Amino acid sequence: MNSASASSSAKAAFSYCVQQVRSYDYHQYLCLLHLPAEMRRAAFALRAFNVETARAMDVASDPRIGLMRLLWWQEAIDKIFAHKVIEHPTAQALSHVISEHKISKGWLKRSVEARINDARREENDIPETIGELEKYAEDTASTMLYMILQAGSISSTAADHAASHIGKASGLLLLLKSLPYHASRNRHISYIPADVASNHGLLVKYKNQSEIQMDNREGLSDAVFEMASVANVHLQKARELAGTVPTKALPVLLPAVPAQVLLDSLRRAHFDVFDPRLARGVLGISPLWFQLKLKWHAWRRKY
Repeated sequence: MNSASASSSAKAAFSYCVQQVRSYDYHQYLCLLHLPAEMRRAAFALRAFNVETARAMDVASDPRIGLMRLLWWQEAIDKIFAHKVIEHPTAQALSHVISEHKISKGWLKRSVEARINDARREENDIPETIGELEKYAEDTASTMLYMILQAGSISSTAADHAASHIGKASGLLLLLKSLPYHASRNRHISYIPADVASNHGLLVKYKNQSEIQMDNREGLSDAVFEMASVANVHLQKARELAGTVPTKALPVLLPAVPAQVLLDSLRRAHFDVFDPRLARGVLGISPLWFQLKLKWHAWRRKY
């Protein structure tokens, strides 16, 4: 392939990534628009990779097919780092980003392996503690922020710590928002841990198994409130670090804004995840209002 063809192919791959993020992760798409141009391409490729792995189980007609897709991405990462060509636009864009920015293989592997472990979770395999879900959130959400920081050559312990807290908050809140969807697919029990469920009368034990009662709406709202409160603490801790975070890292940490928006939407819905208002607009508010919030925070260099 000559240089002109290679350039055209890379451009098409990155355009595909932008469209994927815009279509399936719109609030993150809007966040990425505030990144400096030199970081934006890498961020879109990384977020598109996240879209591919996050949706693998949802778009599959059979869970085994979804798992196969995730295993394919696990192998694809190894091939990319071995400088092998993969005929997939997201993988091609990711290959360019890894080559240009020296993205850590460990973060990529950690992200997809967390998805694989979740996909392999048995129907009645309930996490014991909220700490297990916090780890899942860090492995899938915080890692994206770590890699975008890495793409921007930002080396800062404070930024990494803030990214960790924002990723945990974002991951937990999105799991809460997705409870109705997963309930419809009988996968909801994976995302309310046993300790929280037990606190609010949701955990029912029979024989050698445990089950979570989703029809106890009051107890469910109380459980969601408890988990949302943990997410809120992570957001507070992230913001306490703001004074020590390098200016260049601040746009990378803007995903704290949609996390706060979702937390506020849950609060307005009295933590009822089945409230239809949560499915409206962007995380429960109008797209215009969401964009204004993002612009306001970006202009003030806040997250």
